Amino acid sequence: MTAADGTARDGGVRHDWAAEEVEELFALPFMDLLFQAHTVHRAHFDPSRIQISRLLSIKTGACPEDCKYCPQSAHYATGLEKEKLLQVEQVVQAAAQAKADGASRFCMGAAWRGPKGEDFDVALAMVEGVKALGLETCASFGLLSKEQAHRLKDAGLDYYNHNLDTGAGHYGEIISTRTYQDRLDTLENVRDAGLHVCSGGIVGLGEDTGDRAEMLTTLANMPKHPDSVPINLLIPTPGTPLADSEAPDPFDFVRTIAVARIMMPRSFVRLSAGREGMSEEMQALCFFAGANSVFCGERLLTARNASPTSDRSLFEKLGLAPL
Repeated sequence: MTAADGTARDGGVRHDWAAEEVEELFALPFMDLLFQAHTVHRAHFDPSRIQISRLLSIKTGACPEDCKYCPQSAHYATGLEKEKLLQVEQVVQAAAQAKADGASRFCMGAAWRGPKGEDFDVALAMVEGVKALGLETCASFGLLSKEQAHRLKDAGLDYYNHNLDTGAGHYGEIISTRTYQDRLDTLENVRDAGLHVCSGGIVGLGEDTGDRAEMLTTLANMPKHPDSVPINLLIPTPGTPLADSEAPDPFDFVRTIAVARIMMPRSFVRLSAGREGMSEEMQALCFFAGANSVFCGERLLTARNASPTSDRSLFEKLGLAPL
């Protein structure tokens, strides 16, 4: 098998990618790259089906981290209204509505460095309540200890999201309040607890192709590929240090989706934040390149998302149906 097949020479999924090899994938002619990615996608998934998730911010703002892209950071004046932790009943009601709207997974995000004390107990109750509705559950609560990961598993959590954001070499330009190793340690704790890993990154942080290749290499060379790989397009937010960032070329974003699909052939690749500002044609290219998961609903934590009406229209045009 060749590297572009996304498989090892024994036919298994690869965990031995070299960054230079991944950069060669990024450098392929665009049509060749998309053809290879789509071929890999069809070998592992039904290209006419898409997984749909709903994301809710259960605690908004005042985050102690200094991620330069994030409007919820307490380090920046973005005008975001801070909100305390929601009540369990509010979250379960929102999850029930998400299920009625066609979502199969409900994701809860909190602006924490990591969960603590009574707030964590409330979050566990939220997981239990959403799970009781028959939905897959996902959480993004920041750094986790081994004990916390096991408690979430016992409460019925299915997936834990903790993004790498970018390659290790560029990471220090974006965040200083937690290390890259902190993130890798949390993902290890999540895996060890038997939870599904959801981890990806952001395109548009001022990184280059080498940084994107490094991030994907780190993900693909983990002991087990992430079950979900969200690829986000930066949404520049006034007040953050990246507010005036230049938008990446749309074709470069599609390339990132395609390379992720080739390297992690059995993972769901999620077309995540930034979709509200993408044309239908750009989204269609992303789906062809191997993206097979999206967030539904008009909000992603604090950012706008594509409306359910526009999603239904686009999916109908492309012949896509929810899983």
